[in-house]
Amino acid sequence: MPWGSLLADQLEFYLQAHLLPRLDGLSDDEYLWRPTGSSCSVVLAGDRWTIETPGPQLGVPTIAWRLCHIAVSNLGTRVSAFFGDGSVPPKTSMFDPRHAPSVPGTAEGAVALLTATHERWRDGIAGLTDEQLLAPLGPAGGPFAADPMATLALHVNRETMHHGGEIGLLRDLYALGP
Repeated sequence: MPWGSLLADQLEFYLQAHLLPRLDGLSDDEYLWRPTGSSCSVVLAGDRWTIETPGPQLGVPTIAWRLCHIAVSNLGTRVSAFFGDGSVPPKTSMFDPRHAPSVPGTAEGAVALLTATHERWRDGIAGLTDEQLLAPLGPAGGPFAADPMATLALHVNRETMHHGGEIGLLRDLYALGP
């Protein structure tokens, strides 16, 4: 079995067995719930939603922040940069904001975006040969251009699992009430 399939299967199992079931029934109130008074979240800026930049003054990130971090920043930008549809010029750094999908302002929209970006990432990674996984990221990797694609795939898996676990904890805390 090629390593790309193993990397894709690891994330697929995590999403299907752990994260997506934990997102079942997520309401907009819970999605945007601020566990501390100054939590960072997604906010409406004019006519579009944006992800706030976390910092010490912003407290514990909301479910919305974590879910959008996974779907937009972790998966969405990488899907566009490495398996994109051509709407962003080739070899553009994965950190270029043109790679980021729109930030969803609802729980339903965020779960749909997570599912869509994960499917595209899974299919892209699973389709790579072992040689492609060991090849450098190149210009699309930005400051990580010399790192192999396998390193990025491992990072994406780890980041998804890390924030997914925190989403589960926030849902448990929300269920306890104030």
